[in-house]
Amino acid sequence: MDKVHDWFRREGLVRRREDRVLAGVVAGLGRRIGIDPWPARLLFLLLVLALHGSLILVYVILWILMPLEESATERPPSGSAPTFPA
Repeated sequence: MDKVHDWFRREGLVRRREDRVLAGVVAGLGRRIGIDPWPARLLFLLLVLALHGSLILVYVILWILMPLEESATERPPSGSAPTFPA
């Protein structure tokens, strides 16, 4: 699963920590394609209605696969091993 999370991070597909409504999936997708979170949510809602709810399964899968956005305090400096609390 770490390989999948790393691939999503490299592609810029991460769930937002801030400005999220449910899990941050749509906000993260919107940021990746360059639109604000609320228009992205509206577009997602319209697609869900047009496709009779089938995107809900896609949302849940992306919720599992997309890693949560790292904050600057959680990210270890590059080139150093991560530290674990005692």
